Amino acid sequence: MPQTPSNHSEKRDFIRMRIDTEVSLLHAGQVIAAVCLDLSSGGMQVRAPQRFQVSDHLEVRIDSDHPALKGLHASTEVVWIADQPGGQQKFGLRILAMH
Repeated sequence: MPQTPSNHSEKRDFIRMRIDTEVSLLHAGQVIAAVCLDLSSGGMQVRAPQRFQVSDHLEVRIDSDHPALKGLHASTEVVWIADQPGGQQKFGLRILAMH
């Protein structure tokens, strides 16, 4: 059976949850404070004051204030970038591994 092309350039396989929370990005020995805008089981959208390139690898940490909940630590890869006003950058991260 032939497949017809999709009208969408991207189909999301994961539900995204808007969270707007502080995260720490670890890259090249630096720790950068950033904001995670949304999160899914496959990736996240982040806004940061530092510029990155597509294919950069970042460690992401989201701390938990609740003693019963563990924070998030993930190895990620930058998959898209959008420049923002004031020299900031918004970008998409694909989660490679959870720690």
